[in-house]
Amino acid sequence: MKKLLLFAALISGALLTQAQDIFTELPDHRTPAAQEWKGVKGIHAAWGTSDVRYAWHTLPQRDELKNKETLTAWRGERVSTQAVIYSSEATDSLTLQFTPFKNGRHTLPAEAVKAAFVRYVKTDSWSTPDGYGAGCGYRPDHTRYDSAMVADMIDPHAEALALEAMSTRSVWVSCQVPTDAVPGTYAGSLCIKEGERTVAKLPIYVKVSARTLPAPQDWKFHLDLWQNPFAEARYYNTPLWSDAHLAAMRPSMEMLAVAGQKVITASIMHKPWNGQTEDHFDSMVTWIKKLDGTWEFGFDVFDRWIEFMMSCGIDKQINCFSMIPWALSFPYYDVATNRMQVLRAAPGDAAYEEMWVAMLKAFSQHLREKGWFDITTIAMDERPMHAMQKAMAVIRKADPEFKVSLAGNWHPEIEADLYDYCIALDQAELLPEEVFARRKAEGKKTTIYTCCSTHKPNTFTFSVPAEGAWYGFYVAQTSYDGYLRWAYNSWVKQPLHDTRFRQWPAGDTYMVYPYGRSSVRFEKLIEGIQAFEKVRILREEFTATNNTQKLAELNALLALFGYDSQYSEDFSLLIQQGQKGLNALEK
Repeated sequence: MKKLLLFAALISGALLTQAQDIFTELPDHRTPAAQEWKGVKGIHAAWGTSDVRYAWHTLPQRDELKNKETLTAWRGERVSTQAVIYSSEATDSLTLQFTPFKNGRHTLPAEAVKAAFVRYVKTDSWSTPDGYGAGCGYRPDHTRYDSAMVADMIDPHAEALALEAMSTRSVWVSCQVPTDAVPGTYAGSLCIKEGERTVAKLPIYVKVSARTLPAPQDWKFHLDLWQNPFAEARYYNTPLWSDAHLAAMRPSMEMLAVAGQKVITASIMHKPWNGQTEDHFDSMVTWIKKLDGTWEFGFDVFDRWIEFMMSCGIDKQINCFSMIPWALSFPYYDVATNRMQVLRAAPGDAAYEEMWVAMLKAFSQHLREKGWFDITTIAMDERPMHAMQKAMAVIRKADPEFKVSLAGNWHPEIEADLYDYCIALDQAELLPEEVFARRKAEGKKTTIYTCCSTHKPNTFTFSVPAEGAWYGFYVAQTSYDGYLRWAYNSWVKQPLHDTRFRQWPAGDTYMVYPYGRSSVRFEKLIEGIQAFEKVRILREEFTATNNTQKLAELNALLALFGYDSQYSEDFSLLIQQGQKGLNALEK
């Protein structure tokens, strides 16, 4: 499987080398303050932190920078930091290189350590300065918000960038430690060059533990970031489901697999969420009403999507949306009239039941033939409880063995019927421990989610980066299994430039950028997931060996991440405490 994934990645990489969408950032309306830069001569570089979004035309806090960096990692872990380059004068194009990372006679592979410039994108804010329009809701006038350029996109395709006078540029540095790395401290340097001249050489040390993190496909954290293949087809201008479409999507989806994603998002009817994103979801199932009034269904597109996602390494669960779309309208092809028609029906209506029983029976048979039935759920989100109860009755009538998933509020009346239940963060405290215990014993999933209604912690483009890492620590402290975010790649019109949307705070609709570009917030989310896995491994070990002292220390550390920690005044400090504590406990 690993060889097949590598081959597929090489193929998709070859296709994208023709056009990596090299671009110029939008201008920053916030001009530099000359007085602030007065004492800076020429170009400088130092180590910063992954917890700060360094502003474009603001001099970084130089007393918070350092001359050398040390990262601590398990084998198999990805650890990151940022270098910061700032200059009072305009520069020619800068490039990035590493010296070899050596630990005695041992060397990390060159591909293990990567550096990429962090690009600036347009963002907004949670609300207007006077508190108007906070969180969810339409934003027709972006000028009312505190729009700015913010560092978020990690761009491996920008091999060289010049600096403007009185400007700052951060560099994202990550080390993916091989699972077979010899433990010890590896020393290397990041070299920043202007032409042939080295303008800075920044020492960096990677302390590799003897412990090993499992491969992402074996992580237990239940990550569910919803994918939007329709957005990628529009952005890359490829026909839906063509070979070109799948090839263009592969970098995004393989990047998601490496984050430990467990779930494939599938749409089994038209517009399950109306047109709330720039690109609405079409049905991956063909609905046909025959001359005799019976129903027929085609699953070719559904199969192509699922098989593609599995080839990217995401194969644990398939969530199929939605039996209760927002508009309660169901388009289908009517053979009798030779045209598309729309059935408008709600759960509880006879027409609704007749249509969905037919579909689910056919779907059940198809899934069983493909060997996917046991990993498939019929999924709903944030719908009224009475409607969900009626929909679930239809599911049970069609096939009582279907699994059902829901992302929404806490409803004890239907909890037992849900295989995958995702609770809004603001209601996370409502679940009794006995419910968690029973659900775990039954092999069910229970997760949390955030969306536009959560100010922080969140993953907006203006969010403090450490907020993304908080989820992993919080889930590790509780009995939850993972985290859901509704939009992984529902790109706006110009996702490389402007992350704002007609509604919701900037960045709410996507976490990564076109052509396989990651983001600061996505990398911090992965940091938290890795922390969850380390906690799980240590907890299991300390419990098995009856190491009560270490177990008590671990629980005391996790107590920092209780429910109230979401109201932290300093997420960066909180995550640093968590990481420092984990590194101390592993010994």
